[in-house]
Amino acid sequence: MNQLPMLHDALLTIDNRVATLTLNRDDVRNELTGTRLIDDIEETVRWINRDESVSVLVITGNGKAFSAGGNIKHMLARQSSFAGDVYEVQTRYRSGIQRIPLALSRLDVPTIAAINGSAIGAGFDLACMCDIRLASDVAVMAESFVNIGIVPGDGGVWFLQRLVGPQRAAELCLTGRSVSASEALALGLVLDVVSPEKLMTRAAELAHSIAAKPPQALRLTKRLLKSAQGMEFPEFLDLCAAFQGMCHNTKDHLEAVGAVLDKRRPHFVGR
Repeated sequence: MNQLPMLHDALLTIDNRVATLTLNRDDVRNELTGTRLIDDIEETVRWINRDESVSVLVITGNGKAFSAGGNIKHMLARQSSFAGDVYEVQTRYRSGIQRIPLALSRLDVPTIAAINGSAIGAGFDLACMCDIRLASDVAVMAESFVNIGIVPGDGGVWFLQRLVGPQRAAELCLTGRSVSASEALALGLVLDVVSPEKLMTRAAELAHSIAAKPPQALRLTKRLLKSAQGMEFPEFLDLCAAFQGMCHNTKDHLEAVGAVLDKRRPHFVGR
């Protein structure tokens, strides 16, 4: 394992191939635009893609919020990411908050959002950028941009439509209303809802069950899941065939097949 990256406003821990990134700015409800969390998320992705000893990334928040998204006080004062004329603001978005979806789209391993509390605006979109979402039963989510007269500038509409469909995504975006954890479960926004004290245990159980699979096959499957969203089907099948050829030539594939036939637990080495 490579040395852990130097983070500023988040904590990164590793446990048996599972990395957990904890947004650690409870003082500002883990907001993204007025902290260095964007840098921390981007650096974590770079580190994981270089380190094949990690198979899953869990993202959660420290304190009462998963993430409050953007700092509305800075919006009112036209500070930070929201300062400048039209051109300057769009440049700040491209060099700021939009780095998160671009980074996560490059991440080679599956991601799990453990939504411990409120996930609002860009904070909700961060959760939607992950492959799987688990929520505490006290969590509240909202695609709330329209409530303050702006749009999801981080690309949230792209993710939300793919999770709940165009009609429900339109309703959530155009009303900006809050969604409870139980409604999020019914809508398919989250996979499971548990009590606050059980959230990280549930996330760890799921993460470790995924991380127990052959590492290379996991990373290639994650790439297929992402590629399927933007490729034509014939080209996608070609990619599947190429990745399958790679998998069939790994030691872990032979170990997995042998373990099934021998009725024993496999031992994977990532090769």
